[in-house]
Amino acid sequence: MPVTYINRELSWLEFNQRVLEEAQDPTQPLLERVKFLTIVSSNLDEFFEIRVAALKQLLENRSDAHGPDGLRPRDSLLAIHHRVQRMVSDQYSLLHRTLLPSLAQSGIHLRSIPELSNNQISWALETFRRDILPILTPLAVDPSHPFPQLLNKSVNLAILYSKPTSLDSIRHAFVQVPRGIPRLINLPPTRADQQEFLLLSELVRHFVGEVFPGMKIHGAWPIRITRNSELYIDEEEAQNLLLTIEEELQKRNRGAAVRLEIPVDCPPEVENFLLSHLQLLPEDTYRVQLLPEDTYRVPGPVNLTQIFALTEAGRNLPNLRDPSFTPALPSTLPGGASDFESIRQKDILLHHPYESFTPIVSLLEHAATDPSVLAIKMTLYRTSGDSPVLNALIAAAHNEKQVTVLVELKARFDEANNIAWAKKMEEAGIHVVYGLVGLKTHCKMLLIVRREENHLRSYLHLGTGNYHPRTARLYTDFSLLTSRPALTAEAASLFNVLTGMSETAHFDELLVAPFNLAPRLLELINRERANRRAGRPAGIFIKANGLVDQEIIDSLYAASREGVPIDLLIRGICCLSPGQPGISETIHVRSIVDRFLEHSRVYVFTNGGDPLVFLGSADLMPRNLHRRVEVVFPILDSDLRRQFVEVIVPAYLADNVKTRLLQPDGLYSRPSRTESATRRRVQEEFLLRYAPESAEIPRIQPSLRQDSPSVSASA
Repeated sequence: MPVTYINRELSWLEFNQRVLEEAQDPTQPLLERVKFLTIVSSNLDEFFEIRVAALKQLLENRSDAHGPDGLRPRDSLLAIHHRVQRMVSDQYSLLHRTLLPSLAQSGIHLRSIPELSNNQISWALETFRRDILPILTPLAVDPSHPFPQLLNKSVNLAILYSKPTSLDSIRHAFVQVPRGIPRLINLPPTRADQQEFLLLSELVRHFVGEVFPGMKIHGAWPIRITRNSELYIDEEEAQNLLLTIEEELQKRNRGAAVRLEIPVDCPPEVENFLLSHLQLLPEDTYRVQLLPEDTYRVPGPVNLTQIFALTEAGRNLPNLRDPSFTPALPSTLPGGASDFESIRQKDILLHHPYESFTPIVSLLEHAATDPSVLAIKMTLYRTSGDSPVLNALIAAAHNEKQVTVLVELKARFDEANNIAWAKKMEEAGIHVVYGLVGLKTHCKMLLIVRREENHLRSYLHLGTGNYHPRTARLYTDFSLLTSRPALTAEAASLFNVLTGMSETAHFDELLVAPFNLAPRLLELINRERANRRAGRPAGIFIKANGLVDQEIIDSLYAASREGVPIDLLIRGICCLSPGQPGISETIHVRSIVDRFLEHSRVYVFTNGGDPLVFLGSADLMPRNLHRRVEVVFPILDSDLRRQFVEVIVPAYLADNVKTRLLQPDGLYSRPSRTESATRRRVQEEFLLRYAPESAEIPRIQPSLRQDSPSVSASA
């Protein structure tokens, strides 16, 4: 029944559309709108690198199989092309008609070469000759110089040139715009109250003739190629996983081309030249044809992510940004050894970013020096480059603690960073392991073993987000701190599985993929069906990043047919189609895209009136349920469960400002709100709920952000 399943790729594109709507929203501060616009482009890059590349591989393998949505790979690619073309058109229309003019009214200008004054032109030429020209290398294409390997997502100039004495023999060449230089050049302003910028690619394009002395330049056009960036690793054959991944990373910039971005004025002959040379890859890699429909002509910068630097230009213009806030420091975690005492007395729940992630880092830093701490075990999926978490682990090893860290080397686009940290930790004496063959380790666990009064006690942190202090200020997540033996013992068993000391483990409290997570979730959903049939209270609330797994979707459909009320808050991809007569009439699907990235996963089951609450790292996708190590953990403290049932979940369901509702056709709409209806914005409410009493975080009312010269016109 294809009508009941929404295509995964098109659902993802509708998520990106919701991000674009944040950029289009005139009630948003201006620089936040610019930020959301660049996020749309960054998201599209990854979408093409991974998802479009995978569909093209299916075509290469001559696969004509259709998914539950009824679309075959070729159908999906055509639908993607049409949807992306419309999205890109909307992006550039917003940029040129609204955002750039509004930035100019606020004194921030993105200039083109014809707009520069004579003094600025002279300055630009001097800067080009001094700081850029020595870096540039022209790459000719002729019988003795093959088509060059243009790196993934790099901006290159496609150039037509000839010798002055032989104008009929026009040649092709490329010049890569340097990657190690800021994308935006800060120009000397014409007025003291103005900031003026020039794209690096525009600067190189204008003066590129200096790279071809004695030649006649007939034209230069910035182009950008997106390539397949998935890593293909046979872990069972890899003798050394770290070295194997390092080798694969070297190939990422040379994968098959899946998208070509060119300016609208690029001649058809240049486009055809590019397409003809990007069709085939070397014999040692699979072959994927780049078709004309994979070309995207854009009326502006071929890489909108490079204008993100404009958001830094308004650092001293607070009216162009979201109001600042300071995450609350919970009184239950005063620091030092007192934190262990607090955790012994009662489970502690932190709600990030409204509550600070600092107590988690401080707990680890104290454990690194605490004489009573004997061992620290941790999983690491993503972290920052200057992570205090990893510095604390290294300090613990230097202090002769037994430190074991499971590093996920295959965390997409963080592979190089994780490899560097793995090597550094190994040098410090930390036991570094890489998990189970064929499975990514995505769970977030920290176990601290401490000697207390002649016996050992374990303290456990379980989270929905990464050990990444920077993203902990940008993503909504939950942290649970507990010393309950029922949870710490099962966490210790899972660590033994991950380090290879045990092949199996039994979990009663934890829901762990790929072992018992999927069957337990199906059991919990089916229990709500049974409760509904028996006349007992029944209901399901799930908050996740994605819902794709067909077995879970079918189970939710079955529960809906029994009349179970189901509320789904799915930020991104959702393949379930709500509101289908006789199939999903009791299911409502919401998505919230706002200032902070909704990242936490929450599962609440009414359970006959005694609610069960679970948090974790797992989305409802086949990869999370079957091909990753994930942990979904129960909230056993009755007060914390009540907090979810009575405060957190109702606040999410009441949002009528940033919520979009999924319709049966796969499109989203904002909920209708009468003039008299109370305005509810969940992230704003949580900011106020957790704010220190001395702090003032202004409510964000649309009436305060009407179009004006200073603010007119973020997944």
